[in-house]
Amino acid sequence: TARHDRELAINARRCLSKTTDLLERLRLQCLARGSAGIKGLCRVFKIIDDDSSRKLDFKEFFRGLRHYAVMINKEEAQELFRIFDKDDSGTIDFDEFLVTLRPPMSNARKEIVMQVFQKLDKTGDGVITIDDLRGMYNAKYHPKYLNGDWTEDQVFRAFLDSFDSPYDKDEKVTTEEFMNYYAGVSASIDTDIYFIIMMTNAWKL
Repeated sequence: TARHDRELAINARRCLSKTTDLLERLRLQCLARGSAGIKGLCRVFKIIDDDSSRKLDFKEFFRGLRHYAVMINKEEAQELFRIFDKDDSGTIDFDEFLVTLRPPMSNARKEIVMQVFQKLDKTGDGVITIDDLRGMYNAKYHPKYLNGDWTEDQVFRAFLDSFDSPYDKDEKVTTEEFMNYYAGVSASIDTDIYFIIMMTNAWKL
């Protein structure tokens, strides 16, 4: 919700002044833009990834950070690049980058996110699609559906888009993409119990 996003941004800015850890600083600078902040940085990387390889070399990585207005100098960026480049290949893989950057979640939180995913994934094939959402997510209360701007399918598509990887919108949401989204949301919620209650209520578990 908007309130969570505001709290997340305020907390992230507060923690930023205290941390010296480079990875944590990058994570907090993204979260200071709300729960979609990490996705926003990935969107910038997608634009910069000229050859659509889903990998970035250091030059592209540094350009992306600058473009996203991350406060970082070249030496720090090189150190960060080394953290993400786990196999020393000289490039960073998008998916690895996301998994490393997303805020850590407790097992209790991961479990509830997986329960929601499994509930939505009616066919059990490991991806959520528009067909899975029919009968699970009520599009008829969406303001754009109510005023006639959107069809039911357009509401479903917008819903999936919020979880979908910014660099690979395919109207399918994988477990990884779903977890990435909720890692952002989770960062703004202090206790496991509150997170679990929120998820249980939101998804009627």
